[in-house]
Amino acid sequence: MEISLLLVAQIVQLFLMILVGWVLGRTKIVDQKESKALSQVVLYAVMPCVTLNAFQKDVDEQAVKGLLFAGAAAVLAHLIMGLITLVGRKVFKLNGMEQCSVFYSNAGNLIIPIVGYVLGEEWILYAFAFIVVQQFLLWTHGKSVMSQIKGFDWKDLVKNVNLIATTVSLLLFLLKIRLPELVLGTITSMGALFAPMSMIVTGILLSTMNLKQVFAVKRVYLVAALRLLVCPVLTILAMKLLQMNQWMEQAPMLLLVVLFATMTPSASTVVQMAQVYDNEPDKASKINVMTTLLCIITMPLMVFFYQSIMQ
Repeated sequence: MEISLLLVAQIVQLFLMILVGWVLGRTKIVDQKESKALSQVVLYAVMPCVTLNAFQKDVDEQAVKGLLFAGAAAVLAHLIMGLITLVGRKVFKLNGMEQCSVFYSNAGNLIIPIVGYVLGEEWILYAFAFIVVQQFLLWTHGKSVMSQIKGFDWKDLVKNVNLIATTVSLLLFLLKIRLPELVLGTITSMGALFAPMSMIVTGILLSTMNLKQVFAVKRVYLVAALRLLVCPVLTILAMKLLQMNQWMEQAPMLLLVVLFATMTPSASTVVQMAQVYDNEPDKASKINVMTTLLCIITMPLMVFFYQSIMQ
């Protein structure tokens, strides 16, 4: 219950940051072009700093085992979400964009600040286990589905700045290379910008949306329910069935880190791909907005369910 309450408080803080962005957008203080520039700063400067800082910890057997365990849990979560997407395609006739909106969560933008604030900075390292798995699938399977072109280009992975930063950070971690205090202090300060800047950009994007139109589309509710409720619930049940919470001492917290990623809103990258490939960008934006607004209710409920069933 305590973690659920902490999560509620943190989500409220994040939404207040979103509100700041919404006001900036509605008052035209910051326009869409400028918000895109802010997004690029977050992607190419702030996010790599968060990654480097997360991996700058002492290498020990427990940390390595925890990272491998989180990776296994992340793979399980994606298998469950993939099955849900497949059933959704058969039963509810989900199209490609809707499938990607269910399968891919907004883990990159939300999981890091939530894990850092609710569980502690030391747990952010394990969040990257989920992020790496998702990024690989997003730029292979996700891009293929959204573009409706079979196959993928390996260059998309090689050029992905987040995967590059994670690879470099992991090498430094495994080789036990510690950055100088002056450099690490700068990186830590830069990384602290991630949550507020990401949420402000989200608020600016929301300021351009007609919320009445968002809530008027019935199909959006179906996708939101699958993304915010069905995916995390079935993932929790699978973890319970496999008794993963008993695999190691840190298992309950590590599983919670992965669970945070599975219950976040639909990925913003899906909206960007929908715009690039002209694959229902308007509906993709509405799904993203709907799931972002509803997660303030569903995320604490999912954490409470997890804590109840894992006891």
